[in-house]
Amino acid sequence: MPELTQSVTRLIDELAKLPGIGKKSAERLAYHVLRVSRDEAIALADAIRGVKENVRYCSRCYNLAEEEECSICRDPSRQQDVLCVVEQPRDLMALEQSGAYRGLYHVLLGRIAPLDGIGPEQLTIDALVQRVRQGSFKEIIMATNPTIEGDGTALHISNALAGLPIRVTRLARGITTGSVLEFANKEILADAINGRQGF
Repeated sequence: MPELTQSVTRLIDELAKLPGIGKKSAERLAYHVLRVSRDEAIALADAIRGVKENVRYCSRCYNLAEEEECSICRDPSRQQDVLCVVEQPRDLMALEQSGAYRGLYHVLLGRIAPLDGIGPEQLTIDALVQRVRQGSFKEIIMATNPTIEGDGTALHISNALAGLPIRVTRLARGITTGSVLEFANKEILADAINGRQGF
């Protein structure tokens, strides 16, 4: 059986390290790179290099940025007294795409997960607490993921902010508009009951 060249093998091995990419997917991607024009392949390599050389974390909120601060932190039209806490930059982007929120953000760069060896000190929680103490925020919205780790992280942060004259809230959970009760799982239904609101 013929062997792959050393360069192709290396490319497959590197692609297979990407999340969600197994060996077969890595092989397909490698063969795609071989099929496209040299310019397209070099453009991909340049884009990867550009991200590693130019993208950093915002010095204020830890979102992705190419300058000292991200575009959201630099935007004076944002609501300056509301801060939404998310786990990752991709969570921030999901909220931004909804168009429903116009305040500021703080990205934790993860969640407390003791089983994975991730404690509060490995996240940006200290920077968050300092930012809240020095700022003029009226509300902190906990938008961590609705998982055991996400809820635990939100509780830890709420405890760290206890005693400050600030309102700490969390995202509503439950039944989405247009859904049918019989198809909702028990966790969604429990959140909907527990988080019920008046008319």
